[in-house]
Amino acid sequence: MVTVLLLGALALCVLVQVYFSLFRFLPLSKYEDPAPDVQRPVSVIVVAHDEMDNLIELLPQLLDQEYSEFEVLLVNDRSEDDTEFYTYELERQFPNFKVVTVKKTPDYLNPKKYALALGIRAARYEHMLFTDADCRPYSKHWISRMQAGYANGAEVVLGYSPYAQLKGFLNHLIRYETLLTGIQYLSQANAGRAYMGVGRNLSYTKACFFKNKGFASHIKLMGGDDDLFVRDAANNSNVSLVIDKEAQTVSIPKRTFREWIIQKRRHLSVGGRYRATDKRRIGAFIASNILFYILSFILLVLNSHFAILGALVGVRYLTVFPVYLAAARRLDDRISLLLLPVLDVVYFVNYLFLGISVLLYKQFRWK
Repeated sequence: MVTVLLLGALALCVLVQVYFSLFRFLPLSKYEDPAPDVQRPVSVIVVAHDEMDNLIELLPQLLDQEYSEFEVLLVNDRSEDDTEFYTYELERQFPNFKVVTVKKTPDYLNPKKYALALGIRAARYEHMLFTDADCRPYSKHWISRMQAGYANGAEVVLGYSPYAQLKGFLNHLIRYETLLTGIQYLSQANAGRAYMGVGRNLSYTKACFFKNKGFASHIKLMGGDDDLFVRDAANNSNVSLVIDKEAQTVSIPKRTFREWIIQKRRHLSVGGRYRATDKRRIGAFIASNILFYILSFILLVLNSHFAILGALVGVRYLTVFPVYLAAARRLDDRISLLLLPVLDVVYFVNYLFLGISVLLYKQFRWK
């Protein structure tokens, strides 16, 4: 009787995952970006705290973008390295480069959101494009391709930002987690139900920012300058997405497991602020995957109903993984076919323990 109940629960988990794969995620693999129309003036905004080494690489690439009219606005957030001296020289050389310096953050405000808000207020143009200091535009047409998202009257444009491919299992895991996150939020936006974006590659208008009261609803939270803002904006603003390779930024991944865990805990900490419908949907997807592996392991240990267990596992793998691979091809994000089953297990087991740690220990900080 117990094994029958366990098999029933496992079948339900597989059914949930098949639904997500075929009806939520698969359409993303066939998505076509909007065609570019007019070139609107753009303010590219970067917030940096002690990011001198990254800025030396990033800023020249931003200033070298092939676009008719744009500015690069750096918010120097309390940096104690040589950022000020380096950017002073850039200001002398490039008339479209501007620096906003933050000396001190008010005690009751989140430092990064405060710095971002100052940058937005200082931006010269209505349309703004955001990335981080540890990101790199994939091409010289990054600005142009991302701005194509405004062709259909959108006020927010979501982009994709994979991590650079390096050696080691951790890098595979980081990139797999990024892919699954991207598949989820981009698929929802594609269906007209956007709930988050990533600040590594995100664009919106000044009017949209002020209409949605900026970061007011989550100003004291450590995270949320990207996903929680998109959550608020999606309620009364049109959201589009641009995912072609030339519209992407490539991010520098963490090199140690500890650094990555700290980053992921900060990201997960804002999940409780999502809309109830989004929390239920994300919860169903994550829980069905975690329970799939737990129930499969228990049934394997019980040494019972191998034929049914094998059939359910086969249905899950033969339905879910091809969809992940199709979405990865559309995003032009490489994923190891041989490592895919291992990455999937490790990712969802790690997600379980991350969620528990966030519930037990909630202290986070911006640099």
